[in-house]
Amino acid sequence: MTQAINTQTKAAAFQALKCKECGQEYELQASHVCELCFGPLEVIYDYNALRHSVTRETIQAGPHSMWRYQKFLPVHSENPIDVGTGMTPLVRSQRLARRLGLNKLYIKNDAVNMPTLSFKDRVVSVALTRARELGFTTVSCASTGNLANSTAAIAAHAGLDCCVFIPADLEAGKILGSLIYSPTLMAVKGNYDQVNRLCSEVANTHGWGFVNINLRPYYSEGSKTLGFEVAEQLGWQLPDHIIAPLASGSLFTKIYKGFNEFIEVGLVEGKQVKFSGAQAEGCSPIAQAYKEGRDFIKPVKPNTIAKSIAIGNPADGIYAVEIAKKTGGSIESVTDAEIIEGIKLLAETEGIFTETAGGTTIAVLKKLIEAGKIDPEETTVVYITGNGLKTQEAVHGYIGEPLTIEARLDSFEQALERSRTLERLEWQQVLV
Repeated sequence: MTQAINTQTKAAAFQALKCKECGQEYELQASHVCELCFGPLEVIYDYNALRHSVTRETIQAGPHSMWRYQKFLPVHSENPIDVGTGMTPLVRSQRLARRLGLNKLYIKNDAVNMPTLSFKDRVVSVALTRARELGFTTVSCASTGNLANSTAAIAAHAGLDCCVFIPADLEAGKILGSLIYSPTLMAVKGNYDQVNRLCSEVANTHGWGFVNINLRPYYSEGSKTLGFEVAEQLGWQLPDHIIAPLASGSLFTKIYKGFNEFIEVGLVEGKQVKFSGAQAEGCSPIAQAYKEGRDFIKPVKPNTIAKSIAIGNPADGIYAVEIAKKTGGSIESVTDAEIIEGIKLLAETEGIFTETAGGTTIAVLKKLIEAGKIDPEETTVVYITGNGLKTQEAVHGYIGEPLTIEARLDSFEQALERSRTLERLEWQQVLV
């Protein structure tokens, strides 16, 4: 198995796994922790080879999916698992931008990603392609919901056995969104960090391919495509400022890596992009470390409606802090009430219904603008990573009720007048 893999990857640009802390290199196996210093492992590439084999034209000639960037991803298969994931809309905001006082605001909308309506479809597509290359027949994950949905769906498409683990108190939409694909679904009595610890034990004892544990170095590379797509969709230019939600911190670090890889191989002109991160106050270990100037993360116990980003001990948290600092960005947290308002604001201005992670990001965007940390003339990109249909409970009771009427014109007219009266009262309260 090892010899076959090494032979096949000679022609690929990805070369080895390398520890982010001590630099020790390892073979391209199912491993995620350095044996010497216990630092995280990351895939490294031959950028000189990429510089001579990839152009804007070769990328644009590829599939209309994230796999147009395959040479930048750690797989060698000629037939990766492609279910149409990626190339989601980059929406030029009009009404939200005016409301917030920005002139060049874009929304990267992974709430419509395929097949399960979140950015996790990207990382899972890469992880399961690599899992298949490494000979795994059973795949798994520890998840706050979206990752379980993606792993179950894409495993079903690929014909892989699947067992996924979630906290038992997840939103109903995310539980149903996994069960429909008929995986074995384990609902663990505990928070995500407890689920993750259990999964580490299972990975060691059962030899399964856990996308965010022993396959993590490959899995996390899928997030780079969110950086690649934005650069391409902006006409092969980088934005000035990005705002993204922070859970483990991996998404943040990989968008950063993606931008730098495009610079390295000459696909875009180099520039400093500010990176700002968003967390919920009820689970904000990365934001706390940033604000206190610490070079370490203090784990916390999550207590927020933003369950999809509620990771109390984020694996890449300190790397996210470093990126925010060195790029001139920021990391902020917002309350659950502000998250709900963020969800409503995006929906009523742009017609995009996001889950709580997106509400967090929009709320932090608003907070940064009010603090003068975003220039109105900057090209700013906000990453929306999941669909609001998965977390309907979060806004239940905050968005009004339907007007129930009789099937008569007079009943309709009376209800319409009541509605307009309520609207006028609400505007008066806002003005006060």
